[in-house]
Amino acid sequence: MSPRSFAIRSYGCQMNVYDSERMAELLRASGFVEAEEGRAADIALLNTCHIREKATEKLYSDIGRIRSAAMAEGRRRPTVVVAGCVAQAEGAEIRTRAPGVDVIVGPQAYHRLPQLLLEAERSGRAVLDTDMPEIAKFAALPPRAQRARPSAFLTIQEGCDKFCTFCVVPYTRGAEASRPAADILAEARALLHAGTVELTLIGQNVNAWSEPSDPSRDFAWLLGEIAALPGLGRLRYTTSHPRDVTDALIAAHGQLAALMPFLHLPVQSGSDRILAAMNRRHGRRDYLALVARFRAARPDLALSSDFITGFPGETEEDFAETLALVEEVGFAQAYSFRYSPRPGTPAADRADQVPASVAAERLARLQALLAHQQLAFNRAHVGTETEILVERPGRHAGQWIGKSPWMQSVVVEAPGLAPGVLVQVAITGAGPNSLAGRLVAAAAA
Repeated sequence: MSPRSFAIRSYGCQMNVYDSERMAELLRASGFVEAEEGRAADIALLNTCHIREKATEKLYSDIGRIRSAAMAEGRRRPTVVVAGCVAQAEGAEIRTRAPGVDVIVGPQAYHRLPQLLLEAERSGRAVLDTDMPEIAKFAALPPRAQRARPSAFLTIQEGCDKFCTFCVVPYTRGAEASRPAADILAEARALLHAGTVELTLIGQNVNAWSEPSDPSRDFAWLLGEIAALPGLGRLRYTTSHPRDVTDALIAAHGQLAALMPFLHLPVQSGSDRILAAMNRRHGRRDYLALVARFRAARPDLALSSDFITGFPGETEEDFAETLALVEEVGFAQAYSFRYSPRPGTPAADRADQVPASVAAERLARLQALLAHQQLAFNRAHVGTETEILVERPGRHAGQWIGKSPWMQSVVVEAPGLAPGVLVQVAITGAGPNSLAGRLVAAAAA
């Protein structure tokens, strides 16, 4: 009998991408195989995000699509697994609303996925596991797969203690918990040994990391340890919280050559009144002061951020302050969204909800400004030379796509390159979402 095949679809953040990779490794270690591209899988795993309402509704739409495709093709319905934050937040509702789901598993319990699949098969009914032990899953996961990849995510911290009033993460991912440094460094070495050149450390509040057995070893210390690992070409991290920025972290951006000049530092709003209502526990001036200090430490630093429009109670004056903050900082990239009420969060119960049409109109204005800044940032690189990490082939023969230090996609015509090499390119053109380059020289891989 041939082994059962699986296919995984991820929604949402980098944490989900990492979790999906780990679930795939876990399933392979348990005797399952990945379905070939375009082939139906025996197990369809949907790794979900609960941050915004659209992502949740997309889950139910995809569940229906999986069932319909099986019926239309006259084949047996695959085993359906719902993992991630929607599973954690709405496990019981999924059972009721989507009876075709076989396994529901939260983000802290997916190390038990093979057992849950077996239990569902034996019992013939949906099984649910949304326990939230702190970090225990990492000890139960297999070693990182020895698959060469130019860039890889590495989870170092999970959960959140900040309780922003719009956010479900503390309820779906639990309290902040840090992985031991020894485990992180071992995983980093395994990835580098397999051919990874760039590591991105990830966590809900990645810069809240500290050594569980020695809190004096903080995130800046960990960055220094990882930056010193043989074979590392580039180091990044996301997502950071302004409240967890330390003097040592700011200094690390000027001291660690491997640490790339790109920082994602969410602000959400430029209005002190709205920031207070969001329970962000930092103000506009605090954020601008951090930006100034980071840029003093690393003058070529590029900034990215998160923004929400239409938060309950937001006035046109509040929104104008957000636009003014964007103008003052100047962002290379940003993520912006219309406020989406999430059940169970304090903001969802407020009576002063902003009409969706108003929030959408503000979002359009904000995104237009952010797009203008991103294009200007890209155009400023035309005529310069920079190093890119080659990641994958482009659409045309001899074309490759790489990543600049500032997270820009760079397209270069250079037959003979390969994923994972660092090459020097001259930037010859710029668009809203990518740069064009000409090969100058190859650097050490």
